Formats: sequence, C-alpha cells, structure tokens
Amino acid sequence: MCVTVTTSYGVLFYAFPVLAPAISMDTGWPLAHLTAAFSASQIVAGLGGALVGRWMERSGPRAVMTWAAVVAVPALAGIAWAPRLWGFFAAWLVAGAAMAGLFYPPAFAALTRWYGPRRTKALTVLTLAAGLASTIFAPLAVALEQALGWRGAYLALAAVLGGVVVPLHAFALTAPWQSTGPASRARAHADAVGPVVAGRAFLALTAALTLGAFGVYAVVVNLVPLLDARGFDATTAAWALGIGGIGQVLGRLVYAPLERRAGPVARAVLVLAACALTTGLLAAVSSPVALLMAIALLAGMARGIFTLLEATAVADRWGVERHATLNGVLHTPLMLVLALSPWAGAALAGPLGGYPAVFAALAAIGALGAVAAVFTRPKRGG
Repeated sequence: MCVTVTTSYGVLFYAFPVLAPAISMDTGWPLAHLTAAFSASQIVAGLGGALVGRWMERSGPRAVMTWAAVVAVPALAGIAWAPRLWGFFAAWLVAGAAMAGLFYPPAFAALTRWYGPRRTKALTVLTLAAGLASTIFAPLAVALEQALGWRGAYLALAAVLGGVVVPLHAFALTAPWQSTGPASRARAHADAVGPVVAGRAFLALTAALTLGAFGVYAVVVNLVPLLDARGFDATTAAWALGIGGIGQVLGRLVYAPLERRAGPVARAVLVLAACALTTGLLAAVSSPVALLMAIALLAGMARGIFTLLEATAVADRWGVERHATLNGVLHTPLMLVLALSPWAGAALAGPLGGYPAVFAALAAIGALGAVAAVFTRPKRGG
C-alpha cells in the first residue's frame, strides 16, 4: 500500500503541476483551462468517495483498488493522446474516477479495518511514505518530459502505474475482508450507517474537517504568493515551502503520542486550533526570515498531524465496522475542498486587500473548524 499510494499520487497528482507549462506551450491551450481540467478530476474523485466506500464494504479493497488502477492506465493514455482540449478534459474526468479508488480514503479504510487497534501506526507509516510522492515523481516527470515530451512522459507514467500498482493491488491486497454480504445484511448495514451520517456528531465532524482542510490546503498553494507580496525572492519562498514539507513529516511522528494523551474530541480541537494559529501567524509575521521559516515548519507540522486526524476521526468515534462507507462520505467534501482551495488566494486577495488578509481569513475559517470539533462526540450507542 505504501508503494501503490505513493505511485498513484505521484503519477495522477504531482506530475501535473510540473508538466502543465510544457503542455500549454506545446498545445497552445491556456494554463487556466488545463488547471480547470485537473481540478475537475479532483471533484469527480470527491463525488465518487461515498460510492467507492460502499463498494469496498461489499467487495473489499483488492477488487476496488485493482479496478481503479486498471481504469487509471487508459485515462493517462487518453491525457497523453488527447488531440483537443475537450478530449484532455474527458480523460482527466476518467482519471478522477480512478483517483477515488487509489488515493488516501480507500487506503485509510483498508488499513483501518485490517490493523484495528494498531491502525494509527499503519496509517502513520503510509502517510510518511506517500509524503515522498512529490519528492520522487516531480523530478521524474520533468526528466521524462525533457527526454520524451509531455505526451511521452504521461505514457511512461501510465506504464509505471500499470506495471507497479495494478499487480500489487491484484496480488498483494489479499488480507481477509468481511463483506456486508447478502441483501438483507446490506440493508441492515445501510440502516446502521444512515443515522450516523444524519447525526449531529457526524455533521459536526464533517464541518470541522472541511473548514480545517480548506485552510490547510489553501495555505500550501498560497504561501509562495504571500511571501512574494512581502518582497521575498523565489528561493526564499521555495525554502519556506520545503521546510513546511519537513514539518509535515515531523508532525506525523507526533500524532501517536498525541493520540495516547488526548481523546478524539480534544485531539480534533487541538489539531484544528494549531492549524488556525499557525495560519494566523503567517498572516501577522512579515520578518525576519528565520522566524518565518520557524512558523512555516510549525504550520507544516500542524498539516501533517491534520492528515492523520482525517484518517482516524471516523474509527475513533464509530469503530471499524462501518468505516469504509462513513469515511467515503466524510471525505467527499474534503476532496472537493482540495480541488477548489487553489483558487482561494487569487479569488480573495483582491477583495480582501492582499495575501496577508487572505491568510487572516483562512485562520478564522480554521478557528471555526476547531469550534465545530467540540460537537463531534457521538451519542452513546450512535
């Protein structure tokens, strides 16, 4: 799973930002249109999360994640061969459907069910490994583009995904999986899930994590414009972004000790408050460089902890039995936020008067998420 999720994110997500300029230059398609196609794939992935969760409950991760990988290969080939922009869009929509079965949500659901009480360790290892996806695949995509052109690069990446992810999912994801079984049990399962999804605790958790995710993801994309607006050069901004990535890894190592010391509700409040606080510090502090780098590190740590909070929030409250379905529902708005948050900075900077004000607004949104987390304790028996 560490290998397949890292490869899936690298090929389907992190390769695009570095290949997009070459695609635009070669085809003449506007970069904004290319980004829209990519964002549309994230929306499809988010909308497909609940369906993938239900399918996984019935059939297990092996079937779901293998078929998703199989679908991803021709989708990537379609991206490479697209003669017109509409074909490029269509191929990315298919790729988005594959992402729903290849990215974190189904992997989190599988590891949570398989590892039970030891799930946090398994999830931490997975996120540490997958955190290297950009480190591995961004340079690889550049090298492939230089050697083969962007179309050849995507064909090569399709071959990597087909040669690595498909067989590993098909032949390695063989741990026992108890499905929801026949129709009567499936109906009982649906009856058990429905009240949870409609309950106050689940709605509050969805709101809390969605608000937090909006702030977390928007900060990553808009940190460079913030520093640029404050007069820092591109190298300094790149270092700040890279240090945030280091902090993300460190934060994931902190999560297990935090889990032992704080319950699910307190943990959610603390993590979301930390995300909001570090975002607010980025809005308020403009110098010196060393202090900004320290804040970037702390913001990265909060972001890393937030990833594992997302992974464990459902099982911590409702156990592992209904986890795949509930996790799929929960992650639908989170994936939509991931798709839309890159535009937050550009859309809000003008009306709010600049990027510092944008980060202050993101901090306030994150703080609302921390408040919502207070109400995420399920009622007894629900």
